Amino acid sequence: MSGAATPRPQPAGPPQPLAAQHLPGLLAVQRACYGDAYVETAEVYARRLASPANCSLVLATDQGRVCAYLAAYRSRLHAVTPLHGDFEGAAQPDTLYLHDMAVLPECAGQGLAGALLAAVLAQARAGGLAHAALVAVQGSQPWWQRRGFSTCTELPAAQRQRLASYGGQARYMTLSLLN
Repeated sequence: MSGAATPRPQPAGPPQPLAAQHLPGLLAVQRACYGDAYVETAEVYARRLASPANCSLVLATDQGRVCAYLAAYRSRLHAVTPLHGDFEGAAQPDTLYLHDMAVLPECAGQGLAGALLAAVLAQARAGGLAHAALVAVQGSQPWWQRRGFSTCTELPAAQRQRLASYGGQARYMTLSLLN
């Protein structure tokens, strides 16, 4: 035996819109990254895909295997989607809300998260949105800070309750898209 490493899955191209056929792969990535605590159901994601505010993207292999995804939608600044919550579109969105981003562990280190983030932020800027926002969980705050996001501690009480659905270490973070 040669002991050669098994090649890591490679995305077949640039990020594409997340579609229903990607849901089983998305859930597999979610489970591999988060464990059961943060896994959201196929039904929740199907409703999110049906939302007109949906801006979610996926990276998949030629065989359709999901390597990474970013669930996002147009919203308002300081509006937090609770864990397992539906995407609530806004009449006058000003913010791209990044609800969830995950990379299959065996695909880590290929820049997939950065590629998804760059693509969705470019779409947000082109669409005239002024901000991006997210809830950082599982110690991801430094990763987001390196990409320009900062922690926002001024949230209305109802939004603080929604933030609490992610656990005590969750942080709401924002980024200005105006250059």
